[in-house]
Amino acid sequence: MQNYNASGHDAGVVAYEIATDSISVKFRDGSVYLYTNKSAGPAAIAEMKMLAKRGEGLTTYINQHVRDHYQEKLK
Repeated sequence: MQNYNASGHDAGVVAYEIATDSISVKFRDGSVYLYTNKSAGPAAIAEMKMLAKRGEGLTTYINQHVRDHYQEKLK
């Protein structure tokens, strides 16, 4: 997983891993969730990937748009 470098913010997301049609997100509490094109939709996954790479807004996006639309809890 790659560290999520939230520019000076106290983010809930601490790391992520991008795959072709999904993104895995690790939260501060150690939990890891897998979001896929099938579970959250391709547009949401594309947005999450962009926010993860930018290091800004991913936690807010998840909380406001895809919170429960994960495919599975990995950890």
